[in-house]
Amino acid sequence: MIKILLSRKLGKLRWTQGDLARATGIRAATINALYNEVADRVNLDHLSKICEVLNCELADIMVYIPNKVKT
Repeated sequence: MIKILLSRKLGKLRWTQGDLARATGIRAATINALYNEVADRVNLDHLSKICEVLNCELADIMVYIPNKVKT
């Protein structure tokens, strides 16, 4: 499972979704989908812009958590 940590990152920086949308040029609806972890597709260009504007690594806004396998 991929966990999106954008809400945490924006909270630490005291940025709103609107601030990020304006700074990146990414539509507010797209930022909102990432923020609320409901996006099922992610544009790599968007991730690059977000990391550049927030001055962070991809691992700061996304993390892979292995699914628990029943044995």
